[in-house]
Amino acid sequence: MITFSCKSISEEELIRCSFDLNKTEYNLLIFLMSKNSSLTVSSISAGMGLERTSIQKAVKGLVQKGLVRRTQKNLAKGGYIFLYTPDNKDEIKSRMKYIVRKWYKAVERSIDSL
Repeated sequence: MITFSCKSISEEELIRCSFDLNKTEYNLLIFLMSKNSSLTVSSISAGMGLERTSIQKAVKGLVQKGLVRRTQKNLAKGGYIFLYTPDNKDEIKSRMKYIVRKWYKAVERSIDSL
């Protein structure tokens, strides 16, 4: 828990706010980060107990935000599947630190202009 003046901010809130994540996107990101392999939408859906359409929408948002990578695996008998893997945890942390530093600088400028 991070305390700023009169408001405490949980780690979840910090991550969600940093990357503009909704609750499902956040939970999906945490789920993927806890796994050591690339997963399909079906396996994610089964593991999280959510509908495929909810997972597809959330994973699309995470891919667009650069937090999850999508790769295509071609199947031996034809066709393909998409596999989803979270970005490197250290890279995500680095991006969060950059976002917080930008926020801090903006707060400093705002204070200086008082």
